[in-house]
Amino acid sequence: EYGFEPVYEPFDTNPYLDDFYGDMSSWSFHSQVWFLAHKYRLHRELDHATGTLVQDRTIYEDAEIFARNLYRGRRMPKRDWETYQDLYTAMKRSLRPPDLMIYLRCNVRAIRRRIQRRGRPSEQAIPASYLRRLNTLYEEWVEDWDASPLLVWDSENMDYLEDLVDQVAFRKALEPFLTS
Repeated sequence: EYGFEPVYEPFDTNPYLDDFYGDMSSWSFHSQVWFLAHKYRLHRELDHATGTLVQDRTIYEDAEIFARNLYRGRRMPKRDWETYQDLYTAMKRSLRPPDLMIYLRCNVRAIRRRIQRRGRPSEQAIPASYLRRLNTLYEEWVEDWDASPLLVWDSENMDYLEDLVDQVAFRKALEPFLTS
């Protein structure tokens, strides 16, 4: 209906991801820097694209939620965290924020169900504590997000991918942002 073009997270091309899920402490920096570099290039490309794009996960989330979670959870050493932050800060200065940030809010149980349904083998053993910390960081992050308009959508009991009623409800919530 709106002609959105999805841009999905390239989870399967990160050469460190399987190692990371096997030993987060040893591979957190490598994996996160790979995502940072990839998301930076992608963001720059999308800035010059035509049409309306919907990006699955942004560079902002990678740095301000996922990498921060690893540092806070003592799975990324302080030295690596500071190096990562310096790199992210330098990159962020040259990026145009998205026209709209959408946060699909849900609890850890719903996240687990979605991970199982998605079926990526490397994600199946992610500890619930890791997901809880991510969820907490997302909630903190949306409170502070001010780079562009923000739509927070409670997606916990929704199946916006398959259920037509849920899709219509989401579109109605999205419309005010598309006409402004």
